[in-house]
Amino acid sequence: MERLYPLQFRENLLKKVWGGQRIKPLKGLPSDDAPIGESWEVSAVEGHESVVSNGPLAGLTLSRLTADYGEQLLGRKVKAMYGQTFPLLLKLIDAREDLSIQVHPDDQLAAARHHTLGKTEMWFVMEADAGAHLYSGFKSQISKYEYSKRVEDGSITDVLMRHEVKRGDVFFIPAGRVHAICGGIMVAEIQQSSDVTYRIFDYNRPGLDGKLRELHTALAEDAIDYKVYSSYLTNYSERVNKPVALTECPYFTVKIHNVTRPFHRKLFKYDSFIIYLCLEGGCTIQPVSDPATAVALQRGGVCLVPACDADLYLVPHDATAKVLEVYIDNKHFN
Repeated sequence: MERLYPLQFRENLLKKVWGGQRIKPLKGLPSDDAPIGESWEVSAVEGHESVVSNGPLAGLTLSRLTADYGEQLLGRKVKAMYGQTFPLLLKLIDAREDLSIQVHPDDQLAAARHHTLGKTEMWFVMEADAGAHLYSGFKSQISKYEYSKRVEDGSITDVLMRHEVKRGDVFFIPAGRVHAICGGIMVAEIQQSSDVTYRIFDYNRPGLDGKLRELHTALAEDAIDYKVYSSYLTNYSERVNKPVALTECPYFTVKIHNVTRPFHRKLFKYDSFIIYLCLEGGCTIQPVSDPATAVALQRGGVCLVPACDADLYLVPHDATAKVLEVYIDNKHFN
């Protein structure tokens, strides 16, 4: 078999009734009026799989690579935990209009009902119009009965926490938390590899086919965490040439880098693949073992570094490059 190297993938765009026009220009594609809501950057979800675009493995799906390369791609402990399932999904989401009010099941409920992983996720706000907002969590305690009545009369947003957002804001959305991205926002979303969403309320809006979209009010009732939390926004302070943790949970760790010089990242101790997303500027992901396989990323560019290449340099093209780094920390495994 060919030796693994940092992988890039073909465009994988999804039209959505609420989608906008930011993603195609970001990807260097011709603009049009198509409502592109999502770009699935790294995905092994059936029907929306990532296909390699660079190097000798071009044309292969991420699922095929996971099956063929196993530990070399995933890492030994990640492979032991997830088998032949690539465990994460990274998307870019562009909301011209409000997304539905929704919730995702946890691992236990998703396995029982759908034979799949649950869906814990996080958002990094890449762009936000002035005054743009999103919903995450409850601002006041409600019961299951009140939940069903508020969905019925359309007042569910009255009890949700509304957050005005700006570029760089981070929200961790554990399974069970009611949430919605609203119009005027583009986010990077890192999540478990699952496409299970319970749509609670959709503003009586027709889908792209002209029909009202299906709601999952009853299914959502037992998936929701009704607890009110003191804070839903992740607080962090960026630093230069030093990684800053944004999210650390059993499913993924996300860090942000602001690099002004070639910056060494030796991550073998995590025994995991690594995903890089360039947020600002440009950078090159350069493995120590084979610098000739280096991948250059511009803003919005993504690459997947296999676990066997988890010793690398982040090399900025300009004065500073801002980069998200995603991996799975094996300290959470038994």
